Amino acid sequence: MPHRPPVKIAPSILAADFAAFGAECRAVEDQGADWVHVDVMDGHFVPNITFGPQMCAALRPHIRGVMDVHLMVAPVDPFIEAFAKAGADIITVHLEAGPHIHRTLQAIRAKGKKAGLAINPGTDIDAVPYLLDQLDLICVMTVNPGFGGQQFIESQIDKVRSLREMIADRPIHLQIDGGVTVDNAASLVAAGADVLVAGSSVFKGGSVTNPAPYGANIRALRAAAGG
Repeated sequence: MPHRPPVKIAPSILAADFAAFGAECRAVEDQGADWVHVDVMDGHFVPNITFGPQMCAALRPHIRGVMDVHLMVAPVDPFIEAFAKAGADIITVHLEAGPHIHRTLQAIRAKGKKAGLAINPGTDIDAVPYLLDQLDLICVMTVNPGFGGQQFIESQIDKVRSLREMIADRPIHLQIDGGVTVDNAASLVAAGADVLVAGSSVFKGGSVTNPAPYGANIRALRAAAGG
């Protein structure tokens, strides 16, 4: 099996204190987070509304490392430039969000950003081999997108395993988003994941004034993942 880098933990600020996002981003990084994951929802592609490019731009000065922006938006092409300008390091778009996904991925890379592809639980992965040369990350949704705190969908582990075989030795991250906990982290990493997005599993029990539980939660996830 090709060598893979250590597992990265990417807390989702969807589970953070909405009134203190800047402080929350600083806190989770100080407590050991590798990336900060920003879930952008439009109320159309998914049944919820969260943040736009202005929020991402406001967060950027508070994030020292990677800002991982997940666009649950359709149509998505008109917003690529705005999120690139807002400071996203990775822009992930959904396979299901538009008819010309290859063009969308090209547009992300043309802006100098890393390109990610997200795949919903009910979506097949037949198209992925034709997109690999445009990808820096594949995000497997292990819940139906739209809300945090949902229950993990076990059937997606087989999808993770199949995608890892497709990726082979290419430098493409395989990310999991949805319901990640210490109970399933080991199975996900064994199947091939190397980035775990976690919301409530990281932010539970802590706050911006008491961030130590964030660190404990991140360390527990990393230990469960074998990292």
